[in-house]
Amino acid sequence: VVAEGWNVSVNGAAVPEGRPYLHKGLGVTWPGDWVAVASSLGVRVAWDRHLAVTVTAEPELRGGTWGLCGTYTDDPADDFVRPDGDIAAFGAAFGNAWKVP
Repeated sequence: VVAEGWNVSVNGAAVPEGRPYLHKGLGVTWPGDWVAVASSLGVRVAWDRHLAVTVTAEPELRGGTWGLCGTYTDDPADDFVRPDGDIAAFGAAFGNAWKVP
């Protein structure tokens, strides 16, 4: 899914604004001024098409996530786990550890 401003596409195909999209466990909806993407994996990402992004995971995923969204354990001590399993001391070090080319 690619979202740029008011344009959203899935696998290169445009999703018309305001029109819901559902295909193979992936859904795109338009709640208010936001665009939301939900997957059958239990993760939902919503974007205000400017700066704000929210990520929501189903309770069944508790303790089974990792990466930039954390481990979903409600334990702040493991919020900055880097890909190598170590804990980053600072937010910037954590974010940089997850950069991809």
